[in-house]
Amino acid sequence: MNEKKGSSIVRGTLLLTAANLLLRLAGMSFQVYLSGRIGAAGIGLLQLILSVKTMSFTVGSAGIRTCAMYLSAEEFGRNRPQGVHAVLSGCFQYSLTCSILSLFLLWQLAPWLAENWIGGPAAIPSLRVCAMILPICCLYGVMTGYFTAAGRIGDLVGVEFLEQGCAMAVTFLLLSRWAGADAGRACLSVVLGSGAAALAAYRALRLLHRGALPPEQKPQKPPYRRILRIALPLAVADDLRSGLNTIENLIVPKRLARFAGTADALADYGVLHGMVFPVLMFPAAILFSLAELLVPEFSRCAAGRRTPRIRYLVRRGLRVSLLFSLCAAGVLFAGADALGELLYHDQAVGPALRLYAPLIPLLYTDAIVDAVCKGLGQQNANARYNLLTSFLDVSFLWLLLPQYGLNGYYLSFAVTHLINFCLSLRRLLRVSGARLETGLSLRALLCAGAAGWSVTLLPKTPGLRGVLLPGAWYLAVLFLLWTLLRVVRWGDLLWLRGLAQRHGRRT
Repeated sequence: MNEKKGSSIVRGTLLLTAANLLLRLAGMSFQVYLSGRIGAAGIGLLQLILSVKTMSFTVGSAGIRTCAMYLSAEEFGRNRPQGVHAVLSGCFQYSLTCSILSLFLLWQLAPWLAENWIGGPAAIPSLRVCAMILPICCLYGVMTGYFTAAGRIGDLVGVEFLEQGCAMAVTFLLLSRWAGADAGRACLSVVLGSGAAALAAYRALRLLHRGALPPEQKPQKPPYRRILRIALPLAVADDLRSGLNTIENLIVPKRLARFAGTADALADYGVLHGMVFPVLMFPAAILFSLAELLVPEFSRCAAGRRTPRIRYLVRRGLRVSLLFSLCAAGVLFAGADALGELLYHDQAVGPALRLYAPLIPLLYTDAIVDAVCKGLGQQNANARYNLLTSFLDVSFLWLLLPQYGLNGYYLSFAVTHLINFCLSLRRLLRVSGARLETGLSLRALLCAGAAGWSVTLLPKTPGLRGVLLPGAWYLAVLFLLWTLLRVVRWGDLLWLRGLAQRHGRRT
């Protein structure tokens, strides 16, 4: 990779990382505000509604975002930017057709879903508003696919900030002026806020797009066959996985309520999905930004048969993701109790966060492995693994929740994610020819375990100090042990310094 390309990846990574961190921080802050307004049970109800909304969006979009991105990039690559007009026209027509069908389906099913799976008629208005905003959300997806293909990442980042700000402003206004403490109205406020934000973001992208392409010399017929050939297989895979994920989310409160030790299944579900998991995945924005921008690099290397370069990047990617995730896991483990009380004022959050924090290396590294596999053309294998583990997750939850409650949920979560990781990692190593650095990984894990144990010897303090002091202690002990056992090498530091220097020269 030449200096210009490497600098471009660094600049793009920094831009996306900063944007993702700010957006996640804003989203998590608003989630904290919501939890204070409607409580854990209200958050649980909202998560179930949003799960159904996600499934409906997946059905309505039917693979069109990826299709729009691929076909637009193809036209740009062939130096035919005027051909993008026909591509977008066909994608819009396809998107409207599928999203209107999904709208009608969700509108009709809303009463049945609310009564039998979500918890009562209070969810019906929210589900029907979700149905009404589906076409706008799907058209917005087409535009984001085009902007990604055009390389206009800065414009997308700006519109994402506009979308998040609009959603928060509208939701806050409705909550403070209309919803009160009513959980059903609060959920409707969130859905209306997201709908207004999607409309504003879509209009902003349309305005930014105006005049960006050369006019068509002669109107072209949209490439319907190419659109269907790309979008339909993606739609089938996405719908299957999203359907299983939605089933998983809907059955958790139902099956958990059958466990004798559960006092409020919806509140327990809200604590996990609405409070613990957003905090758990917050640091991942750094890794995910890097992974998203490295996918094209792996694709270029695979097309050019640059096997040594692929192996080098795989080793670097796995090492960076493991070391970073161990840092994040330890900090969240060390400050779990104080962080849960500080953010949510809920004593149930801290123990759950500490329980799930050791799984962070598995979750983060699995996401990087999936991204690298995608760059090497292994999307079909990843889709099979995801479908398999989603099916296993639904089966395990159905069997384990009534018998073991939240312990059964944890067991299912850990086992299915471990199976997915092992399958994906095996595929990556086989395709790339890279070797796993087993010795280094074991040393890194042992050092993290020792540093985590040392934190338990510290006295517990409340508030922000209870997060910062144990976290700083953990990181200090961890880096000392990593240096002594040569987990972090001088070459790694030189490599990072080289990236920073190249970025500095270009900027």
